[in-house]
Amino acid sequence: MTPQVVFVHGIRTSASMWRAQVEHLTAAGIGAHALDLPGHGTRMNETFTLDGAFETIDRAVRDAATRGPVLLVAHSMGGLLSIQYTGREDPPPVDAFIAASCTAIPRGPGLAIYRTLARGFNRLPGRGQALTDMVLDRTLPPETRTDFGAGGYAYDMQDVALRSLSVLDLVTAVARISVPTWFVNGQWDQLRSNERLFTALNPDAELIVVPRTSHLVTAMRPRVFNAVIGLALATMERARSTSG
Repeated sequence: MTPQVVFVHGIRTSASMWRAQVEHLTAAGIGAHALDLPGHGTRMNETFTLDGAFETIDRAVRDAATRGPVLLVAHSMGGLLSIQYTGREDPPPVDAFIAASCTAIPRGPGLAIYRTLARGFNRLPGRGQALTDMVLDRTLPPETRTDFGAGGYAYDMQDVALRSLSVLDLVTAVARISVPTWFVNGQWDQLRSNERLFTALNPDAELIVVPRTSHLVTAMRPRVFNAVIGLALATMERARSTSG
């Protein structure tokens, strides 16, 4: 059976953010499935809910599992959701997990500040898109520069999604994850705040910090991130050959 990689995007963006990874894996003959969460991308007209998000991830994972072992790869908000999903008491059919830019507990003052900033951006002309475009233009390589916005930006769902994250029990979920796991952060990522806690809760997980890289590690260093995916796939293959 062929390994399958399921990708979960971050807040505001969509499946399009994974273009570089999907193209890389497809060229190698590996199944690659980038989904859109409710209220994002092709589902922009829907309302974001945690139940809907988990149903979307579960549906994609279980469908992929019919074709081969599953590597779940998720970024930012998608990473937080996928930690909760992978760390369920009844584990889903996930064989390995990469959680990028999401080693933070979304509660308290930190979450409140983030929501306040997001609402402030939404009040700017064009909802601050000119500033977003300027930052992406200056930080991302040409090959991935347009990927984050190619599926549109879910402005209207941002505060709804952020508010919902506060009920996640990531402390319990991280400790429950028993599959090979990698936490991947950029050196300048603002969501590294609980990095040590996450690795203490799950000592078998590996932490990879990419130097001179922001929160957008998947797009800012696409070749490095593809190499991490390669590492995860090789680890899965070794586990299968050993067990067989």
